[in-house]
Amino acid sequence: MALHDAKRIVVKVGTSTLAYPNGSLNIRRTEKLVRVLADIKNSGKEIILVSSGAIGVGAARLNMKERPHDTRPMQAAAAVGQVELMYLYDKLFVPYGHVVGQILMTRIITEHHNTRQNLINTFESLLDLGVIPIVNENDSIAVEEVEEEAMTFGGNDTLSAIVATLIQADALVLLSDIDGLYDHNPRTCDDAELIPIVKNIDKGIRSHAEGAGSSLGTGGMIAKLDAAELVTKNGIDMVIMNGKYPEKLYDLLDGKPVGTYFPSKRRAEEELS
Repeated sequence: MALHDAKRIVVKVGTSTLAYPNGSLNIRRTEKLVRVLADIKNSGKEIILVSSGAIGVGAARLNMKERPHDTRPMQAAAAVGQVELMYLYDKLFVPYGHVVGQILMTRIITEHHNTRQNLINTFESLLDLGVIPIVNENDSIAVEEVEEEAMTFGGNDTLSAIVATLIQADALVLLSDIDGLYDHNPRTCDDAELIPIVKNIDKGIRSHAEGAGSSLGTGGMIAKLDAAELVTKNGIDMVIMNGKYPEKLYDLLDGKPVGTYFPSKRRAEEELS
C-alpha cells in the first residue's frame, strides 16, 4: 500500500464513529482520533478533517428522539451541533499545539469559478499557516434546490472527495463503521470477506455495496464507491477503514494493509506496466 509517501491527507470521519447510537458524542473515541491526527501532523503531514456529526450531535443536544428528516429541524440541529463539534475539536487539538479552522461548504460554491478559487485559496492559506481545516457541509442553509441549482453534496463521503480533488490531496481516508468493502454484507453474512484492494470499480464491485448507512448518518458503501471513482481518476489514492481504531492510521501511513485500498488510476496503471 502506497500511502506512506502521502503528504497531504484528507480524513473523513462519519457520524457513527463520532457519536453513540443516541447521537451524543463518543468523547473517548473522538479524543483518540484527535491524538492520532495531531501526531501524524507532527510528523510533517498536512491534515484536512472532513467531519460529520453536526446534525446527529445537535439533535441529541436539542433532546430530539432521533435524527430529524424534515428540513427545518435538520437545519436547526446542524446549527447547534456545529458549535458543539467545533468547541470540542478546538479543545482537544489545543493541548497538542495545533490550531483548527472551520470551513462550511455548499455545492454551489464549488460550481462557480470565482467562489471555487476563493475556497481553494482559503484551504491553501490555512495549510500554509499550519492550521488543520475542519470541513463540513453547511447544513444550516443547504437545501435540495435553490433556483434549480443543487446545494447539497448528498453526504460527507462525496464532500470529502470533492475537497480532496480541489486541494490536490495525495490521499483520502474514509473512517467508517465497517472495516472496508466486503464481498457480501458482513452484517448479514458470517463468511463475508474483506476486499483488500480495488483497482477498478465496475459493476461487479458495485454489486458488493449494500446498506444505507447508520441511523445517525447518511452515507453508505455506494456513496464511498462514488467517492473512490472521483478521487482515483484525479490521481488520489483512497482507503476505507474502520473509525473505531484510529490508531491504525499509523499502520496505513507506514504502508501496511488496512481496510480497502483504492489506488489512483495513475498508480494502478504504473503497477500494470
